[in-house]
Formats: sequence, structure tokens, C-alpha cells
Amino acid sequence: MTPPRDRPAKPYGFRPRPRTQPPGPAAREGRDHVVLYGWHPVSQALANAGRHFHRLLATENALARLKEAGIELPIEPEMVRPSAIDRLLGPDAVHQGLYAEAEPLAAPALDVMPDDALLLALDQITDPHNVGAIVRTAAAFGVTAIVTTARHSPNATGVLAKSASGGLEHVPLVIVRNLAEALITLGERGFTRIGLDSDAGTTLDAVGPRRPAVLVLGAEGKGLRQRTTECCDLLVRINATGAIRSLNVSNAAAITLYALTRSAGTAA
Repeated sequence: MTPPRDRPAKPYGFRPRPRTQPPGPAAREGRDHVVLYGWHPVSQALANAGRHFHRLLATENALARLKEAGIELPIEPEMVRPSAIDRLLGPDAVHQGLYAEAEPLAAPALDVMPDDALLLALDQITDPHNVGAIVRTAAAFGVTAIVTTARHSPNATGVLAKSASGGLEHVPLVIVRNLAEALITLGERGFTRIGLDSDAGTTLDAVGPRRPAVLVLGAEGKGLRQRTTECCDLLVRINATGAIRSLNVSNAAAITLYALTRSAGTAA
């Protein structure tokens, strides 16, 4: 008889994370797992008690880095070589030895936003790199939430999550069916709806601190749709003075958020 093998020790820091409300089959139906890869997206997600994981792949070096950072693991990882993650993502993905599959994060409703909230609303911005960069910027400037539509917007997974660099764990995405209706609802709650439009007559400098407020961003090239524009209280432009007047939408978001939050801080 073959003697029993010793069971391998569990990797450092593995602590099963209890679910306060475990989703049953009905709750899981129609919900795809999100894919996270790279140091910032995965490490920030592991530190987020609101994330529930299905799978975690990590190289030996990545596990050592997580241990060094003091991040406890809510799921037992599979230790793999980098090539195993390459096969899942493709050779061009910069995964830094970390890959995870997790449940999407729960999103708050518009009617529970605080009275001093600063929101972003995305009008059919479909490029996941741009949306991810906007999420990252929103996390840097303390945005309360990002409102986007179920259609004509990328899912919070893969490239978007990588571009967000962990920002998804700090800025929830509120998915709505109709952006105009969401803006009307926010207006009824007292939100100032500020649309960014390169042809607007008012410059960003003229907009003082306002809370609650929602900054509305349109897709590159198309800009804000007509119905979206009609739902804004103010249309403003960034007063670019150089030879190129148009900006990438994620850069425009960063400049506008800096201006709005700086104004708010100065007013305080």
C-alpha cells in the first residue's frame, strides 16, 4: 500500500472570506465573472471585502509580493508559471503574475447618493482603455460613482479593469438603462448637471464649486448626444489655448475633475 502523501501547506495568508449574503442560483444567473489581471487591479480587489472570488492564479514572485504588501488572500491561490496566465490572456497582456476571476461588484442606486456627491456620467464611451482611465482618475479625485448605460459601454472586466489600475474597487459603476432618464432623476434631486462640450460658450474656469453635481462626458468624435445635452443644466468647455483644441476624453475628465475639486477645496 502506498503511504499517504502529506498535504501541501496552504500558501501564506489564505483566509476564507465569509459571505454575508451568499448569492444563490437566481442571483448568479446571467452574471458573468469578471477577469482581473495585473498588480494594481488584483491586489486592490483582494483587499476589498466586497469582492468575492472564484479563482486566483499567481506566480511564486507575485505571491511573495502580496505577502510583502501584507495582503491576506480570501481564496486559495493556484501557483502557476507566467506562461499559464499568458495562455489565458494572450502574450501581450501585462499581468505581472496575477490573474483572478471574481463576481461583479454590487452597485448603489441613484436615490442613495449623498447630498454632497460628485458623479460622472458617461454617454456612450465605448473604448475600455478610455473608460478604465476615467475610472482611475475618478478614484484619484474622490468621485462618488460613475453612471453609465447597460448598452454602448464596456464591461468592468479585462482591459477596462487593467486600465483602471484598481480604481474599480473605489468608484462604483451605476448601470442604467437610459442615461437621459438618470440625469432627469438626478436633476430632480438637486444635482447640477454639467456637460463637457468643446463648443460651449461657458469655460470651465467660470464654473464654481457645486455639490451635488454630475459631470457628463461624451464619446470622442460624437460628443454628447442631443438628448443628453438637453438634460444638462450647464455646458462648459476646457479653455485650451494651444494649436490642438481637442483632448482625449480621459484627459478631459482629469482636467475637469481637477478644476471642480480644486474649486470646492478652495471654497471650503
